[in-house]
Amino acid sequence: MATQYYGGQAVIEGVMMRGAKAMAVAVRNPQGEIELHEEPLKAKIYTAKWGQWPFVRGLSMLWDALGLGFRALMWSAEVATKEPDGEKVEFTGPVAWTTIGVSLLFAVGLFFLVPTLAARLLATFVNDDPMIDAIFEGVIRVIIFIAYLWVIGRMAEIRRVFGYHGAEHKTINAYEAGAPLTPESVQKFSVQHTRCGTSFLLYVIVISIILFAPLTFNQMENGALALVLRFASRLLLVPVVASIAYEMIRFSASHQDHWLMRIFIKPGLWLQKLTTREPDDSMVECAIAALRPVLQADGRLVDEPALPAAPSLNGAGKPVEEPVAIPA
Repeated sequence: MATQYYGGQAVIEGVMMRGAKAMAVAVRNPQGEIELHEEPLKAKIYTAKWGQWPFVRGLSMLWDALGLGFRALMWSAEVATKEPDGEKVEFTGPVAWTTIGVSLLFAVGLFFLVPTLAARLLATFVNDDPMIDAIFEGVIRVIIFIAYLWVIGRMAEIRRVFGYHGAEHKTINAYEAGAPLTPESVQKFSVQHTRCGTSFLLYVIVISIILFAPLTFNQMENGALALVLRFASRLLLVPVVASIAYEMIRFSASHQDHWLMRIFIKPGLWLQKLTTREPDDSMVECAIAALRPVLQADGRLVDEPALPAAPSLNGAGKPVEEPVAIPA
């Protein structure tokens, strides 16, 4: 049976976790209480056999970020803004779709359009070589990515999100080590993890340098059309790049004890220092609260009630080994 890799993401004042059959979001409201949303995962990309095929299963990473991740983030925002009288700001309808649309446009512009245009300009000073152009583009994209993480990491609100990111990693590390899922136990583990989305994005950027190079059309010969085709090819190849990156991060996570793999994953672990912070116990409690129902749904936690059916959101999951009881 295939190995199930659990994971999730930090949200506003909480953590989202997902497994093979369910997802859960645990968020601490302004009154200090943890609110939990649970639901089964029904999307075909996670339930169908073809969804687990090599180089297809990597598409779940994109679905996590663009589908489940966005909506979990919106739900956490609603809980985090709830007033003492129970009223809360609802991030649904036009508000939600506008937020998602603006976020996607910003990401495409910053991480695709800007590097492409900047590389095109720089390449004109070095004989306009397409290969040099592609390398410039990749390097600029890496620099922008690191600079972006460093800048937002200095914001107080984002630092708290990064604290929950650290709590998510600690909890997954504790579970995979077979340690008790208690704040005292979980806090002993690292805030870094080999399957982190930050490492995944770094793999995406590096792989894109190789795949995009043959599609770096010479603009001196083809004019504006080459630039349009170049930009379109970047967007269309994102699923391909993501699939390859997923297989690489999956392989490295399964062989991380090898000295060569330790060197390979080191840049990603270093980059995680920008996206994680040491969490306090309340953050770890949220991460544990989110992971427990996910483990229960997969039959890996036998001391809690089964996951009830739940409405809204829609899920994500990833590759499951034999069920085991986890000490509480």
